[in-house]
Amino acid sequence: VQLQASGGGLVQAGGSLRLSCSISGWPSDDYATGWFRQAPGKEREGILCINANGRTYVKNQLKGRFTISRDLAKSTVSLQMTSLKPEDTAVYYCSLEACDPKTGIFYNSVYWGQGTLVTVSS
Repeated sequence: VQLQASGGGLVQAGGSLRLSCSISGWPSDDYATGWFRQAPGKEREGILCINANGRTYVKNQLKGRFTISRDLAKSTVSLQMTSLKPEDTAVYYCSLEACDPKTGIFYNSVYWGQGTLVTVSS
């Protein structure tokens, strides 16, 4: 199983970015995908999740700014980020079978992408 995260970069506060997670090698479409982030000096945290049925979970403080979507045909999960703030600066990771959108619980999966850096300047 391979996950490839992309789309990070430098953006000014108030701007937008779209991250993508390309997934390969999973034997079916029945999986949940989570986006995590790790800010400098902080622990990694789960922030969004989407399951095979399209059910989503968004961390409360990100609602209205971050959305998660999934393209089954392309085996891709996307994270759309808008109204970015300097505190959103972090390395963003996608992970397979790492969360449950019904409960908002995130797990320490064995399937991780390599991370993509998002830097938001003030």
